[in-house]
Amino acid sequence: MVIGAGGMGRAIASLCARETDAAGRPVWNVLGFVDEDPRLHGAAVDGLPVLGGLPVVARHPGARLVVSICHVDFHGARRRIVETLGLPAHRYATIVHPTAVIDPSCTVGPGAVVMPQVCALPGGTVGAHAVVRPQTVMAADVTVRDYATVAAQVFLGRGVVVEEEAYVGAGTKVRERAVVGPRAVVGMGSLVLGPVPGHEVWAGSPLRRLGPAV
Repeated sequence: MVIGAGGMGRAIASLCARETDAAGRPVWNVLGFVDEDPRLHGAAVDGLPVLGGLPVVARHPGARLVVSICHVDFHGARRRIVETLGLPAHRYATIVHPTAVIDPSCTVGPGAVVMPQVCALPGGTVGAHAVVRPQTVMAADVTVRDYATVAAQVFLGRGVVVEEEAYVGAGTKVRERAVVGPRAVVGMGSLVLGPVPGHEVWAGSPLRRLGPAV
């Protein structure tokens, strides 16, 4: 079950529907979407049913879940949903696209999503419910903590840390060992050469503060 029937949820559902094991058998049977918008309940999105809001999860105790909401405008939504559900970690699926190149020494947490053509070098960590979007490069020893989002085509230099609930916009380059603070937002196309304070929005090249993160 994919929580959130928006663009990211649709992408995750499509990825799951096409993932197969070494014998060519489907890995996942996608039951449908869970979404809090009552206008979607009973409808179909990309051929999959919208089963209802969060209470419907209790009707499927054996189902694995992925929380898809990761848009910068909904900062913190994944954590709120996970805490509201209060389920153990094993109920969440870990989704890694088969074209992603993930070194065996890396760890990817429950509920995390690693999308097509991501490259993660040795020692990397993708935390629980974190999202790494297509064509991002994680150099050695990079840590993307729980609930963080790294958008598409980002470069994270060696030893970079993206703290919990932070958002790194598409096309950003982050210098080695820089830390993006908790709930910080880095705008797309930015050049990060040093630490980014938590709970603030920074963007540009050179990087500059735009205000507090909401």
